[in-house]
Amino acid sequence: MLTLLVTIIAFVFAVASEWAGFDGQPGPIVGPEVSREGYDRDAFGGWIDADGDGCDTRREVLIRDATVTPAVGPDCTLSGGQWRTRYAAVEVAGDGSALHIDHLVPLAEAWESGAHAWSPERRRAFANDLDSPALVAAWSGSNEAKGASDPTGWLPPILNRHCWYARAWYDVKVKWQLTFDPAEWAVITLILDKCED
Repeated sequence: MLTLLVTIIAFVFAVASEWAGFDGQPGPIVGPEVSREGYDRDAFGGWIDADGDGCDTRREVLIRDATVTPAVGPDCTLSGGQWRTRYAAVEVAGDGSALHIDHLVPLAEAWESGAHAWSPERRRAFANDLDSPALVAAWSGSNEAKGASDPTGWLPPILNRHCWYARAWYDVKVKWQLTFDPAEWAVITLILDKCED
C-alpha cells in the first residue's frame, strides 16, 4: 500500500512539472495544504470599487457576465439585465439581486492553499480579482451546493461545463500561486487531459 501511495505521489509531481509555466510564468504548485484553522472570511475584506466608477466588484461582475447588459443608474443601481449562469445555465433577469457572486476558488480553499500567509491587501485583491475567472455570477442553488469545496468535492452539474471550470480553477490557482493538493491536482489534470482530446 505504501509503495502504491509513493508511486501516485511521484506521478502527480511528475505531471505538475510537465505543466510548468511558459515564458517565465510560474507553474502550478502541488503539495499539502494547511488546515482551515484560523480562517475568517472577513480577513479577505469586502467588495471594493477599484476603478472609482461608483460600481463595486459585485456590480462589475454582474455587468461583465450579463448576456443582456443592464442599465446602470445612480449609485450603480442595475436594471433590465439578463444572465445565463455559468454553473447551471439558469436564466435570470432584472437587477441581478437574485444572483450570488461566487469566488470560483472559495476563500476558505484559498486560505488553506496559501492565502493564510498573505497580507490583508493581497487577500483583498484576490477577493476582488476582476482580471481572471476568479469571480462568477452564480445561481444561488449552485453556489450553495458548491460551498467551499474544491473539484474533488464539487463540479458544475452540467457536464460540458467541466472543461471550462477545471481550466478556470487552474488559471486562478496558478495566477495567485495557490497550492493544489495532490487529490485536487489529480482531478484537474484528469479533466483537462480529456478536454484536450
